Amino acid sequence: MQSQDKYRIALLSAYAIAIHSFENLLPTPIPWLRLGIANIITLATLVLYGFRAAMMVTLIRVILSSIFIGTFLGPGFIMSFGGGVTSTFAIGVVFSLFPRLFGPVGLSLIGALFHNMAQLFLAYVMFVQKIEPILIVSPILILLGTITGIVNGVIAGMLIKSITKDKKSSS
Repeated sequence: MQSQDKYRIALLSAYAIAIHSFENLLPTPIPWLRLGIANIITLATLVLYGFRAAMMVTLIRVILSSIFIGTFLGPGFIMSFGGGVTSTFAIGVVFSLFPRLFGPVGLSLIGALFHNMAQLFLAYVMFVQKIEPILIVSPILILLGTITGIVNGVIAGMLIKSITKDKKSSS
C-alpha cells in the first residue's frame, strides 16, 4: 500500500469517525436507532478508491469510535461491527460485479438493507432468541433504513461528484 493510499484512508477514516461521533450526539426516538451518516464516507470511498479502502475505513471507524465512546467489544460494538462489515462487503461485491448498474443511491440502499439484516440477526442471536419480536421490528427498521439509505446515497453522490470534479480540475 502506497503512502498516499494510507494518508487517504486515514483522512477518510477521521471524517467517518467525526461524523459518527456527531451522530451519537443527536437525539433519536429509539435509543439504538442511528441515521448511518458515516456510511456516506464508506460509500464515497468505495466508489472513488475501491473495496479495500472502503473496508479499511469501516473497520477503523467502528473500532476507534467504540474505543472512544467506551463500547469496544460490548454489544453495541458487536452490532456496529457486524452491520458495518456486512454492509460494506455487500456494496463492495455488488459494485465490483455490476459497477454501472447501481449508482450511489442504489448502493446505499443495498448497504442499508444488509446493515439492518445483519443487526437483526445479531440481535436475535445475542439478545432476543425469539423470532416474533424480530419480525415485529423488522418492517420498521427496513423502512427507516430505506429512507436513510436514500438520503445518504444522495449525499454520497453529491460528495463523489464534487471530489471527481475537483480531481479533474486540478489535473
